[in-house]
Amino acid sequence: MRHKLFLLSLFVFTLSMSGWAQNSVSFYTVKGVLLDSLTQEGEPYATIKIVNKDAPDKAVKMAVTGANGKFQEKLNVGPGDYILTVSSIGKTTVVREFSLKPSARIVDLGTMLSAEATNELKGVEVVAQKPLVKVDVDKIEYNIEDDPDSKSNSILEMLRKVPLVTVDGEDNVQVNGSSSFKIHINGKPNNMMSSNPKDVLKSMPANSIKYIEVITSPGAKYDAEGIGGILNIVTVGGGFDGYTATIRTSAGNNDSGIGGYAMIKQDKLTLSANYNYNYNYRPNSYSNSYRENYESDTEKYLESQSRSKSRGSFQHGNLEASYEIDSLRLLTVAFGMYGGGSKNNSDGTTAMYAANYQDIAYRYRTDNHGKSSWYSINGNIDYQRTARSNKARMITLSYKINTQPQTDNSYNTYLDISPEDQTDNIVDRLLLRNYHSDGKTNNIEHTFQVDYTTPIGKLHTIETGAKYILRRNSSDNQFFEAAGVSDDYLYNEDRSSDYRHLNHILAAYAGYTLKYKVFSFKPGVRYEQTIQRVKYIVGPGENFNSNFSDWVPSASLGMQVGKTQNIRGSYSMRIWRPGIWNLNPYFNNQNPMFISQGNPDLKTVKSHAFDLSYSNFTAKFNINVALRYSFQNNGIENISRLITAPGGEIFDDNPEHLAPEGALYSTYANIGKRKETGLNLFLNWNATSKTRIYMNGRGDYTDLRSEAQGLHNYGWNASVHGGIQHTLPWKIRLSLNAGGRTPNISLQGKGSGFQYYSFGINRSFLKEERLTLNVYCSNIFEKYRHFDNHTEGINFISKSSSKYPSRYFGFSLSYRIGELKASVKKAARTINNDDVKEAGREETQGGVQ
Repeated sequence: MRHKLFLLSLFVFTLSMSGWAQNSVSFYTVKGVLLDSLTQEGEPYATIKIVNKDAPDKAVKMAVTGANGKFQEKLNVGPGDYILTVSSIGKTTVVREFSLKPSARIVDLGTMLSAEATNELKGVEVVAQKPLVKVDVDKIEYNIEDDPDSKSNSILEMLRKVPLVTVDGEDNVQVNGSSSFKIHINGKPNNMMSSNPKDVLKSMPANSIKYIEVITSPGAKYDAEGIGGILNIVTVGGGFDGYTATIRTSAGNNDSGIGGYAMIKQDKLTLSANYNYNYNYRPNSYSNSYRENYESDTEKYLESQSRSKSRGSFQHGNLEASYEIDSLRLLTVAFGMYGGGSKNNSDGTTAMYAANYQDIAYRYRTDNHGKSSWYSINGNIDYQRTARSNKARMITLSYKINTQPQTDNSYNTYLDISPEDQTDNIVDRLLLRNYHSDGKTNNIEHTFQVDYTTPIGKLHTIETGAKYILRRNSSDNQFFEAAGVSDDYLYNEDRSSDYRHLNHILAAYAGYTLKYKVFSFKPGVRYEQTIQRVKYIVGPGENFNSNFSDWVPSASLGMQVGKTQNIRGSYSMRIWRPGIWNLNPYFNNQNPMFISQGNPDLKTVKSHAFDLSYSNFTAKFNINVALRYSFQNNGIENISRLITAPGGEIFDDNPEHLAPEGALYSTYANIGKRKETGLNLFLNWNATSKTRIYMNGRGDYTDLRSEAQGLHNYGWNASVHGGIQHTLPWKIRLSLNAGGRTPNISLQGKGSGFQYYSFGINRSFLKEERLTLNVYCSNIFEKYRHFDNHTEGINFISKSSSKYPSRYFGFSLSYRIGELKASVKKAARTINNDDVKEAGREETQGGVQ
């Protein structure tokens, strides 16, 4: 009742006030057009502010210019003198004074010209939401920092929103439809993230990230590895004077964490530090598999069931420092680490049935437990020298060191082998020996690089550089086994493996950029020489050397259509060098019925891609459409075949490398021919100043074949992610997200589709919003997520299914202290991001786990 009386009183008061105001206020129209002083094109979405000259602190009208730079605004004010200001980021503020008189209801301010800002940005007020996506001729940038979901999500979850990036239900990441891509941090390559993006990105909070670049057409200065492209993750920091620190904590049904970030900027010195620790406790996951042997009646159906659970931790941190020696010289130093460890437990049963599905050839249980760890530790130093006569001419000298130690220590025990009267025969035939595996790998990498960039006139830019990488990979897997099913473990040299893999990579590049009015053209070429030396210390295999020489051309062409639209086309050739696990000849028969082995004879994969895209980014509506056609003729594929030879098959001329009859043997080979045509679509609609609706989708047709193996598979794939964000009263921000994907296609089968949904709510408190609370949940009505896969060969079919915990919920809390005073000069550079985008980038090992 009180609410109704209040609304009625407010309505009567409003009517009386409007009746009084009609005696002193009239409607006027103010119009004009804002043009760029150089191109004479309309300046879209500039901020308009109109104030009374006698009360300049209170705006009587706020608006933005249209897509063509024109504006026409109605003013419900009285006669008098007024001031109009038009502001646009990176441009000087335009100021016009005008008078309103009863005799003239329309005021035409005519044409106003805006010029590039030369010193500072001042008086800019943004009344619309910031665009989350920016497009350049060879990359797309997604602004993580301005997305409210970054307050509670991991980087992996935020990648679902990034154009040209897809994340499937098992958290595998693809860029441009390819699992072979590179990850950089602040323009520097990161080996651990590139080789293990699923686990690393899932454990890192997104609130430490400023934006993510998807470099779809890497130019000549980028290393040639990474078929899908490059993800460059840029962290927060820089561009301010003062200090700030943020402490954050989170807790959920499956994990909890704590972390902090601090930065201090004083004169020429900038220091920043970031650290996060996360502990996860995954409940049981379940899986089962089925395999049918077309050529046997006595051992026809193999079935297995298993369950597993794990507990572990993840931590990452970095320390960065930069010092401006003077206006021409900049020195930066960085140190970082991340990684973690886990303890795993699993058990299962395996049974082989005859064709009548009643007679059991054999059955046994397994119990496995172990622990593992993986870390990446890196440091780098860069020296940049800028020419006094032209700040765009610079030379950069860089050095980076990175090491990635990993360990894996596990025990496996066979139990309840039946039929009991055939136990000894089954143990000998299937090599069911209890074992202990102790594995260690490491990758130590030194990189030296020099880059030089110089403009030629106002239209041309030349860039060139050289790089040398010394990479030492080592793999040492000690295998201990017990006779029969006892616990008397003895070292087995024949089943152990220890080898060294030395890489020398030399590279040089040259690139050219032409920017003429609305056109840009960037051709380039890169040469890479790879020298491999492989030495076996323990285990089978012959020492070998191999050299690769690759010329890698690229070209991109862009055209700006007006102020908000771009059309881009490009060609790029990318390569992918096989990783240590693809090459390692270690005969992994820990599960004697599912055996895997690497192939040291693998060659570099070469992929060719053609891209055509259109983008239109305005204050209200964003769209990016990208069409890509790619092909490769020597792709590395995982090949599986069923062992049907009586008594099994021996590999590497080593009796210990016996795959028993009925086992599935898998290895890698350069046999894949792949053709793919894909379409990416990104949409973002700022429906109101408080509501954002978005969608990120991809569809492609894939054709895979191997003439040598007589294999051929093809089909359609599609994925979509969409959501809505809305700000309620009291600054409560809501977020709803949902998405899914169709089954993925592989050379010998297909995977499983999936769908998901999530909900989040956050609010900031205290002065300057220093305290932020986030509450989130995902798949709240789905305890487990199910996945199905199947593989087909000439003489077998294999199916598997699994289910993993899917329901997540929790909260996070962060508190910020300190004060930063914006330095206008630095902020202008930050908006353009040239210092990061134009930094030299290097390659890392690609692929996903």
